[in-house]
Amino acid sequence: MKDQRQKGTTSATGFGPYHRRDKIPRHLDQVNAGWLTEMLANRYPGIEVRAMDIVDLRNGHTTKMRVKLTLNEVGTTAGIPETVCLKANWSEGFDSGDICELEARFYHYIRDDLGVPAPIAYYADWDGDGSGQGLVVMEDLVGGGGTFGHSTHHIGIDGVAHGLESLAKLHAGWWGSDKLDQHAWLQTSMDTPIDCGQLEMMWPWAEKNIAKPEYQAFLPDWLLNDPSRFFRAFDSLCRYERNQTGPRCVVHGDSHLGNSYLRTSGERVWLDWQLVRKGYPWRDVTYFMLGSLTIEERRSAQRDLLRHYREALVASGAENVIDDAAIFEHFRRWPLYGMQSWIANMDEWGQIGFPMVQRFFTAAEDLDTLGLLESVE
Repeated sequence: MKDQRQKGTTSATGFGPYHRRDKIPRHLDQVNAGWLTEMLANRYPGIEVRAMDIVDLRNGHTTKMRVKLTLNEVGTTAGIPETVCLKANWSEGFDSGDICELEARFYHYIRDDLGVPAPIAYYADWDGDGSGQGLVVMEDLVGGGGTFGHSTHHIGIDGVAHGLESLAKLHAGWWGSDKLDQHAWLQTSMDTPIDCGQLEMMWPWAEKNIAKPEYQAFLPDWLLNDPSRFFRAFDSLCRYERNQTGPRCVVHGDSHLGNSYLRTSGERVWLDWQLVRKGYPWRDVTYFMLGSLTIEERRSAQRDLLRHYREALVASGAENVIDDAAIFEHFRRWPLYGMQSWIANMDEWGQIGFPMVQRFFTAAEDLDTLGLLESVE
């Protein structure tokens, strides 16, 4: 069926890329078969959702709702499967900022053009009114028979190498492309309030973890005695990234193992594109590697894996890629991003944080991350 998507942006004529009259609902009690029919009809004229039954519902920072659909012939001909996943912000009282809109824009504008390893999306839309609300109707990965990644999974050096190949495919897709700047909504990595304000925003949760006995026993004295040093170093990382030059690419922005899914074919696809950015790949590469390798694996294989990633990036079409030594210098600075991400992780959110904190803080010690960042203060 011909794709009916309009490639425009929000205008005074209505909301989102399809210029809808009504906003995307903010409450779950408004999400039903009639509403979904109206939404999908923007892309698939004549479609009808005759029934929509909730299979599973998870409300956190955002909402993930698996639903079973009964569609008319238009829907089935379009290839929409019986069970799909809806993603939006229907989490009562939780302000998720612009992340739902960013993810919807990624699926609408980038996913298919880039050929990126990501779930299939059948519909993506957003309001564009400053609320940050967005909607993605995507494939139901639960029914695909593969495995969702988790911070506790051990995939080994070979598994990390395969994951780096997947990231190389993503990064090479628009490597140095003018398309990066044609999409004004695509923010620059480490040059947005969400990126550079993360540590301050999440510090109340970090303090809860730091107070725990196991964290007190492990964390370095410099952090326990002078947390402001952590903030200064993170500000330095943001400045460091903003000062970089050379070819940029699409960056996932949150590429830990828990945001990935291994298909039965062996392909690793990336989920939760809510921090998608344009920038340089070392944020993704370091975050994935350090979080997925044991400390011993990382120490023994880090240079080989970085070389493997570079080779995969070049083989995927990227040109003017810096050499191994220069990549390693980026790698040495980026552990700090994972340190600030995982020290504020609450286990009840779904990922287990303390082992990740150990991996990132140990890497920072081994690689003299703070010394490098503080040397440019």
